[in-house]
Amino acid sequence: QVQLVESGGGLVQPGESLRLSCAASGIISSIYAMGWYRQAPGKQRELVAAISAGGSTNYADSVKGRFTISRDNAKKTVYLQMNSLKPEDTAVYYCNAWPTPYDNWGQGTQVTVSS
Repeated sequence: QVQLVESGGGLVQPGESLRLSCAASGIISSIYAMGWYRQAPGKQRELVAAISAGGSTNYADSVKGRFTISRDNAKKTVYLQMNSLKPEDTAVYYCNAWPTPYDNWGQGTQVTVSS
């Protein structure tokens, strides 16, 4: 059974940074492309960043140059370094396989950017 556990969220001020972590179990995560998604109140869940098994990355235009996705296959962990955070980055952040997510999402981690 796939289990995805996100952590690292919090309340920060605009311009600050956070690093999110996603621990995956139940899958051979090293062979799957993984993505970070987010869902803001009243909005649909959207892809923020993705990383292939080989390490190629792609980003939503809204986070390019500010966010960096990475992975540690030995630890079965995917990271999202978020710099220069903006209020519009406020959302619950989730990780999952990409481009086809598993049905069972984790609980997510709340990121709130506010002064």
